[in-house]
Order: sequence, then structure tokens, then C-alpha cells
Amino acid sequence: MAAVPAMHARLGTHTVARSTPVATTLRSVRRRLSVAGSHAIATCESQPNSHSPFLQTASATSLCASYANRLATGLVACDSWRRLSSRHHHRQWLHAAKPSPTLSLRCAASDASADSRGQAEADGATAATAGKASFEGGARGRQSSSSSSSTSSVSVVSSFVDYLNNSWTQFHATASARELLRAAGYEQLREADEWRLRPGGKYFFTRNLSSIVAFAVGEKVSPSSLPLRIVAAHTDSPCLKLKPVSAASKGGCLSLAVQTYGGGLWYTWFDRDLSVAGRVLVRGEDGRVVQRLAQIDRPILRIPTLAIHLDRNVNTEGFKPNAETHLVPILATQIKAQLHAKNGSAAAAAAAAAANGKPNGTASSSGNGNGNGSGNGSAEHHSLLLELLAEQLSCPPSAILDFELNVCDTQRSVAGAGGAGEFIFSGRLDNLACCYTALQALIDAEGLEEEQGVRVVALFDNEEVGSESASGASSPTMYHAIKRIVKQMARQGGGEAGAEGVEGAVERSLRRSFLVSADMAHALHPNYPEKHEERHQPRLGMGVVVKHNANQRYATNLVSSFLLKHLATKHGLPCQSFVVRNDMGCGSTIGPILASGLGIRTVDVGIPQLSMHSIREMCASDDIDTAYHLFKAFYSTAFAEVEDSVDLDE
Repeated sequence: MAAVPAMHARLGTHTVARSTPVATTLRSVRRRLSVAGSHAIATCESQPNSHSPFLQTASATSLCASYANRLATGLVACDSWRRLSSRHHHRQWLHAAKPSPTLSLRCAASDASADSRGQAEADGATAATAGKASFEGGARGRQSSSSSSSTSSVSVVSSFVDYLNNSWTQFHATASARELLRAAGYEQLREADEWRLRPGGKYFFTRNLSSIVAFAVGEKVSPSSLPLRIVAAHTDSPCLKLKPVSAASKGGCLSLAVQTYGGGLWYTWFDRDLSVAGRVLVRGEDGRVVQRLAQIDRPILRIPTLAIHLDRNVNTEGFKPNAETHLVPILATQIKAQLHAKNGSAAAAAAAAAANGKPNGTASSSGNGNGNGSGNGSAEHHSLLLELLAEQLSCPPSAILDFELNVCDTQRSVAGAGGAGEFIFSGRLDNLACCYTALQALIDAEGLEEEQGVRVVALFDNEEVGSESASGASSPTMYHAIKRIVKQMARQGGGEAGAEGVEGAVERSLRRSFLVSADMAHALHPNYPEKHEERHQPRLGMGVVVKHNANQRYATNLVSSFLLKHLATKHGLPCQSFVVRNDMGCGSTIGPILASGLGIRTVDVGIPQLSMHSIREMCASDDIDTAYHLFKAFYSTAFAEVEDSVDLDE
């Protein structure tokens, strides 16, 4: 196979042409070509002419399947394709497709050095990237599933990257999901209020602003026992969180005291451009206290590594930082904080000066230094940090009462990465990838007017630390929601109006229901192949992974695995299997928690990725597309047809 050219370009706003025959061809190529290393033709979308000499070359079927995806999604740089076309003596296809006004993608420049290419780029610019589109605008412009067509592969990947860039924390991920649902016509409920549901209705509720449950009730629900089809994932990721008293200082620097959350690869947090994001309690001018989301986009923190000159054995003995003493982000030097304070507030000056003389890092402040508004003079957080938050929230520092902040990487998520433009590089892929694909599939799934059950997405918090919380999967959130939905539908169908409603309605519905526990999966690492069981080695770009474990670390069993794989096969979607080695421990998911708590049939699946729990992870764009289509098929009537086609009664 010919070497794949490097793909770097200065990108702007471009239009990608689409037509019905081309889209059909692309789907056929992407879903039917062999997944075992086969590659689709790079020109499927641009050249509908099947008699093209380029399409007839023997090497065409060995070009990466993601080439077709990347061209379709506008993720291939224009100058790279000019070089590729020249290599095959077939330049005319570059201009064969006519632009369509219905598909325009805004994107950010991906290569600062591309300025020198100037006009040469502009002449050949026929592809766009899915870099930075307006998330809010996209959400507002998206119609409800009853009146809009399915989300294309183009917008699935590009909108997913937008979702990542707008979801630095579990709070932001939940808020972004809420906006997507509102834009699609979903009505927000409150758990503390009485619910009035109706067939055909679409609803959601949040808990702790970090978990969210959304559901769509079919118009032909069966009052006696309505099945629920649920996809469950989690919104949290391993990170560093500020301690309740975060102000610290040593060595002439102001630092932030943090605690580790989850099982992160903490060494990857060193030498990164970091900031903070989370939720803040703010007192308004009317005296009311409200929650506000904060996200400081610019780098304000850094955890520097020790120079090799001072740690000569680091490359032979390994990098072994102490999470308490070494994993401490630097905010500013004390002298610069003082200078900043002299040009700013007196409170910041007092904090910096006090930190100079107090080894424990606490600082006095005449304002709101203690973080709780008591004004007792005992500062819990650096006033410089409070000023930065106040600036972002457009409020005075004294209005900030307290906060829950994560340390976050400021580097933006990107699609179209890798030499063939097939990868997504980002933090928090575990598990926002499954959150977004499930959520978007629910929104886009059609046929609600023929639906006899309820479609559900449940995104929980605190999975990375065991799910034992009021907003985690171990809480009764899922059971309470199912109970309320089923009983209200049963009563509307003529059942008893008593406290218990129709006898056994909840239990019968649970026995007819199915849960997909969606969490990221371990792709085969090419540099560590021995870490995978030799017959179960999921690959990037080869489809969704079904997870198995004899010790019930995953909830998959014979029946649940068969049903999901049968659904995938019916829709031409690739699936893989994963089993951990016997000489290694196995992670777990919310699948066993929900399966044991609800008694519902469950299968554990995931999108394959590398660098799991690193500050920067990677996965394949094709797998995002596959997961979206699989979940969408699961929500459609197709899954009921799959269940009806086999006799698996107990």
C-alpha cells in the first residue's frame, strides 16, 4: 500500500458536498469492507463516478476505511489530497463534487506554519475539519427527532468533539447533555415534583448536576408491562480535585492543594497546561445562592517535572512521583501575585503577603478569603484564584461562597488526528464517548409513534470511585425512575389508582427490559501486545467491544451477548470481544451494579481506546460512528424484532 501522506493544513470554513448515491456508497464501503486491516477508498464521497481509474486500482480496497470517513466528515487536509491524487494521476476527481449549502463545518486552524502556503491552499480547499463548531448554536439548531433526519457521520464526530470541548467536568457534561435534550424537545422534570407523563412524551431529570436520566415514552406503550431499553454510562473521569482548603505555598510559589480522584495515570499530568473548572456557589444581588458553572479556558496551572540533572536515575528506575507532595499545581510566584494584587484588589495583596510568611499556605483576607463567606479572616483559597473565578463568572470575589473544582487540561480535543486522519485525541474519552453516542442515538432514533416501550439514557456520576453516591449507579435513581414511569403508564391504561398501581407492573416490565452498560474498552496496544489475551484483542476502528468476565466483573451473559451481536450483524455493524488474561486483574463497570440491583438483562460493551485514564486519550472516529449507529438501532423497533426472532424464554 502506498505511504499515507502527512495531513496538515490551515483550515477555515468549507463546504462538503453530499448526494444520495454518494452517501449510500460511503455507508456500503464503511460497513461492508473487511474490518481486518482493510481500507476503504479515499474518494468515495468526492467521486461518485464508479468508473474512475482510481477506484479501479487494486490498492483501493486496502486504503483505510477511515479515509472514506475522513473525507466525508471533512477531516482530510486539502493539500494532502492533492498530493495523493497526483500520485495516482487522477486530479480531476478533486473538483468533481459540487458544494452543498446544507453541510458547512466551521473549524479551527490546525497548523500555524501553514500560513506560508497561502493561496496554494485556498485553491485546493475542498475539505473541512470538525474542529471547533459552535456547540450551543448546533444544539439550538438541531430539530427534534420527530421532525429531523438522522445525524450523519459528519455531525456525529464533529458534534462529539464539540461536546468534549464543552464538557471539562461531570457538571459541564451534564449541562451539555441537558441543552442537547432541550433543543430536541425533551421536557425537564424534577424528582421532587409530581410527574405527569404521556405516551409519546420525552423527558429528562438531573441529580446533583452531575448525573442525568432521559427517556422517551412510546406512543403505543403497553400498560400491562412496557419494556425499557436502557443505555447507561458515566459522566466522570479520573482527575485532580481541589481540596476544601486549597491555598498552599512553598518555595516562593503559590500552589493549589489537590486530591486524586479515581485511578488516573498521574504522571501524565506533569508538564501540561492546566486550568480549573467546576461548579461555584454564588450569592446574587438579591441574596439568593445559586450554582454557576465555571471554566477558565486559559492555562493558569502547571505541575513541572524535576529536571533529569537532579534525578539522574529517572529513566532507569522509573518516574515515581508522590501524589501528596509532588502532584501540586503551581498557580503563581508569590512576588508576581503581590504585584498583581497591587494593581488589583487589596484582598489579593493581603493573601500573597500572608502566604510569604506562612508555610502552610493559608492567607488572611479582608474579603471572602475563607471560601464560605463568613469573613473570619481564615483564607481557605488563594484570593488570586477567587479573582480569576470572579472574572469568569462576572461577579465580585466576595460573592463566591464555595466551589467544587477539577483541575483540567486546556488542550482542546481534536478529530482527524493521525497520519490518515482516523483518530480522536482528547481527555475524558472514558467515558464521554459513550455518554454522547448514547445520548445522540436517543435523540435521533425514529419510530416513537410505533414504539411500545420506553427508551432510556442514564448517565451517572462517581463510577471511577465505585458508584457509591447519591448520583452514582449504586443509588436508587434508576429504580425510582423506572417505577414512576411504569406505574404512571399502567394507571393511564386503566389500572388501579392505588399506591401500588397495577400488580406486578414494575417487575414484569423489568423482566422484559434490556440494559446496555456502555464504558470504554481496552484496545490492543501495539507496543504491549502481551497484555491482551491472544484470542481477544480488540483493535481501534474495528467496532464496538462486547466485554466478558466469568467472575462477573462485567454483566454480559450468553443471552445478552447474543442479542446485541445479532442486532449489530443485522445492521452491518462490526463487533469485537474482550476477555482479560487470567494472570491479570479485571476492571469493572456500572453494568454489574445495575444488573444486580434491577434484575435486568445486561450486556457490557465499550468503544476501544488507548491511553485509558491518561490526561490525553485516543480512539478511532469510526468506532464513535459505529457505537452511535448501534445504540440508535437498539432504540429503534429493530431490537424488538431481534428479540421476537429468537426463542430464549427462561
